[in-house]
Amino acid sequence: MVEHIRITDLAQPQINEMLAEGIAWMEDNPVDLSVEGVLTTARLNTNLDDFGPDDFRIRLGRLIAEWNADNLLQISRVILRDMAVRHASNRLLAQDYRKRHPDYAREKIERPIIVVGLPRSGTTHLLNLLASDSRLRSLPLWEVNEPLPNPNEPPREDGLDPRWVRCNEQWEMARASSPLTAAMHPMEPDHFHEDLELMCPDFASYNYEWMSRVPGWRDAYYAEDQTPHYRFQKEMLQIMQHAAGESRPKRWVNKCPQHLEQLRVLKEVYPDANVVITYRDPVDAIQSAATMMGYGERMRYPSIDTKGLVEYWSDRVDRLLRACVRDRDVWPEEQRVDVPFEAFMADPMHFVRAVHAKAGMETTPQSVAEMEHFVETHPRGRFGQVVYDLEGDFGISREKLRERFGYYFDAFPQVTVK
Repeated sequence: MVEHIRITDLAQPQINEMLAEGIAWMEDNPVDLSVEGVLTTARLNTNLDDFGPDDFRIRLGRLIAEWNADNLLQISRVILRDMAVRHASNRLLAQDYRKRHPDYAREKIERPIIVVGLPRSGTTHLLNLLASDSRLRSLPLWEVNEPLPNPNEPPREDGLDPRWVRCNEQWEMARASSPLTAAMHPMEPDHFHEDLELMCPDFASYNYEWMSRVPGWRDAYYAEDQTPHYRFQKEMLQIMQHAAGESRPKRWVNKCPQHLEQLRVLKEVYPDANVVITYRDPVDAIQSAATMMGYGERMRYPSIDTKGLVEYWSDRVDRLLRACVRDRDVWPEEQRVDVPFEAFMADPMHFVRAVHAKAGMETTPQSVAEMEHFVETHPRGRFGQVVYDLEGDFGISREKLRERFGYYFDAFPQVTVK
């Protein structure tokens, strides 16, 4: 029986004792958040000092300036600083790998399968099914967080990868301090994650919008060509593929909602990819994103701006969908699979077979068994299922919000509205 969860304190959080104590301690112990502080810590973590091309400093500086101008709680500043240090450390490790193994550049990222769609549109479930196939390689959270091991870190006596252990500790801490996080966005170490994380060592992508209020970052992202950052991402895949040698599959299956507004860039950087686009009523994505962000903000800000959240994410989803309507057909039908959410949930394997067919793969008995095993061991709703209340939490009806997306329903009539 799936537990249904209603968040009743979204606007006025009732935080648990553990989180309250952590917030109070951090407010009494403010942290430095600066470009040089981040880069110095990354150097110390890795014993490396070559970050490669310096253009990333502009983006890192822009990000930190916006964080420092915001009214973030100190505990959030620590989390953001540690994240920036991790990204800078990954950049150092990648640059070091390039110099030690220049032949990584000969690695081919051939015919990757890339799932594209709004949050809550079936992308995660579809990725999980496809990635459970042992013929394909995807990006578990522990590995995409730290794509390369740190040679400065000694191996553990228990044989576990320190990166996995670190990721698991963060997951357990998040579950303890914000218990409903797991129901909205599971982040276990082995959870297949989004490929945009591989742009973060270049301090790029819309990922940072999910971590704090950064409208200036968003506007700069809109204004700048994202092609160099997609090329950086592809290079990170080459490095990871080279580092694994023949021990891991060389065909990738990844996903990210950001690709909806970068379909032309995606086509330029991954011209032979098979792209899988999911479609769903955007109101579902907005209420999910705004609720998840509102719940997370109890440890980021002293007050929750629910009106601002629904306005921001309504606009963000609008931008994603307008770009998708404009650019979807840059991916021809022979390289594209269209997946309406309701039809997918009714018959997931139909669409898995459709993806396999476009990708030139056979749906084998072994692959079906591997997918069935994943479903059995990862039942939907195992952490509970959040019951959303758009009008109660954000003061806007689903019907009213849906009015701005008429162009999307016109372009894709296969989208079902409940």
